[in-house]
Amino acid sequence: MQDLIAKANTLLEALPYIQRFSGQIFVVKYGGSFMDSPDPTIRHGVARDIVFLEAVEINPVVIHGGGKAITRAMEAAGLKATFIQGQRVTDEATVNLVEHVLSREINPEVVETINKLGGRAKGFAGTDIFKCRQLFLTGADGEKLDIGFVGEVTHVNVEPLLACLQEGFTPVISPTARGETDGKIYNCNADVAAAQAAIALHASRLVFMSDVPGLMRDPNDFSTVIPQLRISEVPSLKAAGIVDKGMIPKVDSAVSAIRAGIHKVSLVDGRIPHAVLLEIFTDAGVGTEVVP
Repeated sequence: MQDLIAKANTLLEALPYIQRFSGQIFVVKYGGSFMDSPDPTIRHGVARDIVFLEAVEINPVVIHGGGKAITRAMEAAGLKATFIQGQRVTDEATVNLVEHVLSREINPEVVETINKLGGRAKGFAGTDIFKCRQLFLTGADGEKLDIGFVGEVTHVNVEPLLACLQEGFTPVISPTARGETDGKIYNCNADVAAAQAAIALHASRLVFMSDVPGLMRDPNDFSTVIPQLRISEVPSLKAAGIVDKGMIPKVDSAVSAIRAGIHKVSLVDGRIPHAVLLEIFTDAGVGTEVVP
């Protein structure tokens, strides 16, 4: 009986959040090594959360990553993966491989998983949704760093996404884009693409899923997760090296989203069962929440 009461209390805790968020758009960035775990319960956990959101009339939009799968495909093709400031250096051979892995392999798999679990999803290649300009990074001495066919999203084609949501389907989008001037394919950081999609769609929430429990003061100590991060704290955390490497585009994207009016951005660990639901529908939440 106590277990049943606990379950009822969990549902009651979720009720005000379900009522508050009904009809709103939530963007979920789905990425991390758990995406290709051999354990189907881990891989399917996120998809079940998406199906739950659909069932309570929240409109999820999914932007997926696939970095581990891309690296494996590059190694099989004899290409070396190199990263600068958390961004993958992408030459012409690499970008064609990236597009194939993301849009032709991973995207249909995510869509199929959601549909098999009772949801309704539709896949989109990022090249049909995102336009971009070439991204140049800034080096330690202020120099411009050319990392190849890596794009900075400049425009989101929201019409097909809104039509998809109107029809009761969850859009699932790969993080690639077309160059706004040259029409070429570019690889885009999935965190950045998700943030730009959330901004363009006027989403209420943005959730970044990866294989870390949030932003940690000590990357080797899970107990140092920062539960709440104000955007004013970001510069000092960057200077201290706490926001570093792959966390840079996540945090920068979160800051951009908050400044554009997204109510809250969450960094959660996709290895935790039902991390999306725990973050959205419980008082405590999980991971790190970024707030104004």
